[in-house]
Amino acid sequence: MPTSIITTDDLREFKLELLADIKKLLTQQTSGTIKKYHKSAEVLDLLQISPGTLQNLRINGTLPYIKIGGLIYYDSTEIHKVMEANRVQHGLNS
Repeated sequence: MPTSIITTDDLREFKLELLADIKKLLTQQTSGTIKKYHKSAEVLDLLQISPGTLQNLRINGTLPYIKIGGLIYYDSTEIHKVMEANRVQHGLNS
């Protein structure tokens, strides 16, 4: 296995690339390219649940939604709130 020598210039270049990638991600988040609202099919994929389970979450009020015409939208913030509210921490108070 050949060895490679990493110079301080290599590390500096790596740092600049990493910072550029982080800035790009932060810019996407603040500019709205990360979706605020998701359609039902996206939520099904995101949460890996069945359509029946998603319907139950709507009916029992667990997951708020917006209905416009025949389309149902879910706020990504509300999805995260539901996920946090249902977090299971093993080993604590078991």
